[in-house]
This record gives sequence, C-alpha cells and structure tokens, in this order.
Amino acid sequence: MILVRQEIGDVLRDFRLQKGRTLRQVASKASVALGYLSEVERGQKEASSEILASVADALDVPISIIMREVGDRISVLEGLQVFPDVVPDDLVASIEPQLSLR
Repeated sequence: MILVRQEIGDVLRDFRLQKGRTLRQVASKASVALGYLSEVERGQKEASSEILASVADALDVPISIIMREVGDRISVLEGLQVFPDVVPDDLVASIEPQLSLR
C-alpha cells in the first residue's frame, strides 16, 4: 500500500537536506514543533495543508513543487509508464483569471 504521508515526509526531508538545513532550523522557521515535524518527515503523522505551507515557506520551496515531487514519486511506485510532465492547457486557462485577481 502506498502511503501519501510517507511520500510527503520523504520529499520534505529530501528538500531540507538539499538546502543544508537541520530539522530544528526548519521547525523553528515554520513555527512547528520539532517532534511533530520529525514525525511528519518519518511518515508517522499527517500534515495539514497549513503545516505543509509553513514548512514549504521555511524551505523556500513552492508548495506546488513539493506536491509535484510527491505525485511523481507516487506515479513511479504505482508503476505508471507514462505520466504527464506539463500542466494541461485547459487547467491553466481556468486558473489564470483567478490569478489576475490577486
């Protein structure tokens, strides 16, 4: 069984290590308890969207990049031979008007 929380944890840990940051540094910057972030990275706890956004911000990585990496890893685990590597044009067209309002 594929556990999404495990993949999210692995991706967060990989980005943290790539950035050369300690668990303590990221937890502090994200205002998340050190033990909780550790459990998220180990796939033992589910992270809310708010926690994911805070950790992504602390890592200086867009949440979309984190989620894309999670999706790509799950695709590989599912054994997909081909998976899209671009955002569909119709999705971009449906979102662009909303982005201009921000």
